[in-house]
Amino acid sequence: MLSKEKNGTLLRIFIGESDHHEGLPLYDWLVRQARSHGLAGATVLRGLEGYGAHSLVHSARVLRLSTDLPIVVEIVDTREKIEAFLPVVDEAIREGLATLEKVEIRLYRSGRPASDFESK
Repeated sequence: MLSKEKNGTLLRIFIGESDHHEGLPLYDWLVRQARSHGLAGATVLRGLEGYGAHSLVHSARVLRLSTDLPIVVEIVDTREKIEAFLPVVDEAIREGLATLEKVEIRLYRSGRPASDFESK
């Protein structure tokens, strides 16, 4: 279980805000999938500016307001659980980038007593 692990893996997924899958924004769909697969946590970050494989700059500047800002979805868990989740990501993403990096988990707290957390 992640709460007892020191080493983990960060899955970072770079997509566009306008990307969708199964009728949902892709970032929302990915977070829901991560939760249903029992992964420890996911966060969605919205970028102010960026570009990808097509080298087209997307920006939130007033003079050049983009409707497709960069989105980064970060998911952390053990290497094994992240590896098992990667086929789900691969199938859902038509355009984007996914990276993995080793992370050292310093704490992982739910705010509930440990016995409550362990039973969930």
